[in-house]
Amino acid sequence: MNISSKIKNVIVCALKEINEDIDVNGLNFVIEIPKDNKNGDYASNVALQLTKIIKKKPREIAEDIISHINLQDNNIEHIEIAGPGFINFYIKKNSLAEIISKIISKGDEYGKSNHGAGLSYNVEFISANPTGRLHLGHARQAALGDSLCRILEASGYSVTREYYVNDAGNQIHNLTLSVKARYLQLCGKEAVLPEDGYHGEDIIEIAKKLYEEFADKFVDDDTEDTYWLIRNKAVEFELNQIKKDLLDFRVEMNTFSSESEIRKRGMVEHTIEILKFSGNVYTKDNALWLKSTDYGDDKDRVLIKSDGTYTYLTPDIAYHIDKLSRGYNYLVDLLGADHHGYINRLKASIMALGHNSDKLEVDIVQMVRLIKDGEEFKMSKRSGNAITLKELCDEVGVDAVRYFFISRSGSSHLDFDIGLAKSYSSDNPVYYAQYAHARMCSILESAKKLELQPVEVYDKISTTNETSLLKVLMEFEDVIIDCAQNRAPYKMANYIQHIAQLFHSFYNECRVIDENNLELTAQRLKLVQATKIVLANALSLIGVSAPQSM
Repeated sequence: MNISSKIKNVIVCALKEINEDIDVNGLNFVIEIPKDNKNGDYASNVALQLTKIIKKKPREIAEDIISHINLQDNNIEHIEIAGPGFINFYIKKNSLAEIISKIISKGDEYGKSNHGAGLSYNVEFISANPTGRLHLGHARQAALGDSLCRILEASGYSVTREYYVNDAGNQIHNLTLSVKARYLQLCGKEAVLPEDGYHGEDIIEIAKKLYEEFADKFVDDDTEDTYWLIRNKAVEFELNQIKKDLLDFRVEMNTFSSESEIRKRGMVEHTIEILKFSGNVYTKDNALWLKSTDYGDDKDRVLIKSDGTYTYLTPDIAYHIDKLSRGYNYLVDLLGADHHGYINRLKASIMALGHNSDKLEVDIVQMVRLIKDGEEFKMSKRSGNAITLKELCDEVGVDAVRYFFISRSGSSHLDFDIGLAKSYSSDNPVYYAQYAHARMCSILESAKKLELQPVEVYDKISTTNETSLLKVLMEFEDVIIDCAQNRAPYKMANYIQHIAQLFHSFYNECRVIDENNLELTAQRLKLVQATKIVLANALSLIGVSAPQSM
């Protein structure tokens, strides 16, 4: 438990002593690190929150709380009341510095907790059709989804990363026809790609592989078996490309679920039968409709069209029921901006099948606009001109791509500036953070030549820059939990920037290696070592490397 959590507990215990009837669980007060150290190491607004409950002035409430706190037992130097009733806590410096030893002893494990122990998440993200390489929108989902999973795991949750392969729709049909057309062209035949076909280099590559394996065997073969052979070869090729690109992007999915498999297993028909049995469907205009308005949707939705084919929603319902049947406590879907209206109908479908819709959470990921030399790149997957994840990583590096993609909330639009991502300056946030880590490594390497005594106490760690850094290092576990609970990886990027900024300030103001004061040097080196561990751990949670040198 860090100091802010301890202070919160101390306040709760004091309130129970003051008035045992106070509902402390219902209180919404904060413990925060003041921007100005003159206002203490930690501050709370609890007295202001209690005014209407206790019917006293905030300063009087603050005085009552302070009178019920044992300073010595809680390593508190003193407490002050500020303004209308803020309570400012000044912590004993040795108590702050104790975190250094804890961080060093835990190493890579520091920051991890069992906060979510016993709860399981299925996080589905990307789920792009296997019709080409992943582009920028998919890449942002990959970075956000994988970072969220890393953060959830660090908070003690059980996590499954899942990719839903849409391999049964019309786009796959057009992919197949596109490959067949390119194959026929390789065989010297005239062939035109379908109107909604795919024109990328990958289509030509698949056709070449078909020709190498089968020569012109399928030139005059329009049988269903040949169609499915080409279809399966095309999907396999595209999916393998996607898997490789994801692994290169440091994303390793646990499960790839297939829409065609969902259909083969009869799950769609089974879902329809359950809905019919429960009375949640009706027929109109020769189509089957779901009574989704009964469950909060703005209108009823078609499940089976008048021509007998399923709408996009129908197999998706079956797929989500399949996920729920696996026993997860929560499902999280990361969907593109064009799916915003899909949320209510999906939740309504789940409720109609007797499940709690609160088990499903949908996070919308907005579009990415790629900027280079002041110009915007336009993307068109079918024309083959899309900027792919691989191309972007080749251009600026995996670290920069991942960092930039999670640096803002997924619900916000993102402009990705290639020039900034490649720059070696403090304006580039990933460079700024990685340079801080490399500097720490350099300091520790330089100190190896010194003959230092083991550090048992940290009584020399006392400057404002040092204590500011210590307090932020202490918050790491709570930051991870907060990021997990709010599904907000961008907060980890903010935390990383905060650590880097505080470290650079500390380095510029405090002489770390002083051969004339080896005792202070030893303590400061331990602070550097602890900071390096936390920064590396934080970077790993968003899939970004922590270089030893730059």
